[in-house]
Amino acid sequence: MFSKKLFGQRIREVRKLNKENQQNLADVLDMLQNNVSEIESGKKATTAEKIAKICRHYRVSADYLLGLSDDPRGGCERWTEEDA
Repeated sequence: MFSKKLFGQRIREVRKLNKENQQNLADVLDMLQNNVSEIESGKKATTAEKIAKICRHYRVSADYLLGLSDDPRGGCERWTEEDA
């Protein structure tokens, strides 16, 4: 079952692992920093398009972000540098 809280925690985790702040991610997603904050705190989710951008930007699987897998890189090995 989808959990906005887990989704937000995992986005925060991959963002911090990549040494980015919320504004960096907001710029990638073309949204305001407070929207990223709301997603990371579990108050809001986001669109499939933005989830795809997060996955490409951080090279992490959507299944991981959505809580369907505990493998952050599952399936990412198929991506090429052009996909990033």
